Amino acid sequence: MSQSPAHFRDQTGTVTDDGKKRKWLYPKLIRGKLYKYRAVVSYFFLILLFAAPFIKLNGEQVVLLNVLERKLVFFGLIFWPQDFYLFVLALLTFIVFVVLFTVVFGRVFCGWVCPQTIFLEMVFRRIETWIEGEPAKRKKLDEQALDFEKFWKKTLKHSLYLLVSFLIANIFLSYLIGSGGLLAIVGEPVSMHLSGFISICVFTFVFYLVFSKMRELVCTVACPYGRLQGVLLDNQSIIVAYDYNRGEPRGKRIKAQEQLTGDCIDCGLCVQVCPTGIDIRNGTQMECVNCTACIDACDMVMEKIQRPTRLIGFKSEDEILAKKSFILNKRIYGYAAVLLLLMGTLAYLLVSRSDVETTILRAGGTQYQLRDKEHTVSNLYNAELVNKTTRPLRFAIVPDNPLAKIQYIQKEDRLAVGGSIKITFFVILPQASIRQYKSAIGFKLISGGKQTAHFETTFIAPAND
Repeated sequence: MSQSPAHFRDQTGTVTDDGKKRKWLYPKLIRGKLYKYRAVVSYFFLILLFAAPFIKLNGEQVVLLNVLERKLVFFGLIFWPQDFYLFVLALLTFIVFVVLFTVVFGRVFCGWVCPQTIFLEMVFRRIETWIEGEPAKRKKLDEQALDFEKFWKKTLKHSLYLLVSFLIANIFLSYLIGSGGLLAIVGEPVSMHLSGFISICVFTFVFYLVFSKMRELVCTVACPYGRLQGVLLDNQSIIVAYDYNRGEPRGKRIKAQEQLTGDCIDCGLCVQVCPTGIDIRNGTQMECVNCTACIDACDMVMEKIQRPTRLIGFKSEDEILAKKSFILNKRIYGYAAVLLLLMGTLAYLLVSRSDVETTILRAGGTQYQLRDKEHTVSNLYNAELVNKTTRPLRFAIVPDNPLAKIQYIQKEDRLAVGGSIKITFFVILPQASIRQYKSAIGFKLISGGKQTAHFETTFIAPAND
């Protein structure tokens, strides 16, 4: 049943016109050219999603979001709590990129890259079709009374759903605790990893609920991106759209008669294939995820009636209404400039980031110490060092000033992976070398014969007249 033209702006396509009941969707599958491209993209991301936790780079898995240990890893780069500003900047850069991409191409991300769409259309929907058949058979099965056929088909389908959800839950957990932690949960007794086992059970139930019951409601109700799309799109945005100038008025085509209608024959196939239950001919809608299923369906019909394809296609409103080609407007230039600025700043901060985060402060409540016998002045410092690399480090602190000496009170010379240490030491300078009360003093952190970091602080002492 088609979405009601009178209510498509104020209700979702999965709800009846009175708003009291959900309409369960049975989208038809058309394996057109765009579907084949989307399948290749989906399989690529599925393989990447399942393989990434087990791929190592610089000794770490490619992507790790271990919030419990406050450790994030992206393609060999480790981010600790001290790098939180980098994470915020990276997140802001990603948001601006999504905004820019949406302004130009609409909601293509949802239909082609989003894990929700990929799993639903390429995994769960295929299981459903394999067991229950095509849409008409699935609908008939749901409406018939419970018998042996319905019982075994529903049991098999939901058992496979739970199995796949369990597998996804394990992979999802491996992104949070690491593949090593996951393998430990799998290989060791449950009593040793009770919290991990409970997490897998909870994730399994959530994924099962999403893909067996909620489905398109995640895209149309739960996900905020669809609503954001309405703010970002304009008449220049390239989206999946129906060319109403060419298609209207709709009507059946009769051979050997003059055609007084548009190219749309009102077959409804574009509605039957839509995974969110909308009628694209009503206009741009929040629920559209740009999956391009309606494009494949309409192209197939156009070829049969020997009319040009892309009655539904990637078009802008200006292209349909005024036949204007796409141009870069000021808003796109503005978003692009902001994105380039953020990317440049993030790249600079990543490149200039030191392997060891060092914080050094003069010991609280202390001044300088005069050592009259040695004719020297000393300051007491506390330093904290954090290892951001993927390997343990041996290090030494060397003053920039060759006249300066370091006397340790609490000495350490090893940093574990991701570890931090605190050290306390005096910096001693000859009184004769002091020219002002407060002066800058720098230190090199040497590891493996190379300078790993450089840090500075101030040294106070009575000036030598």
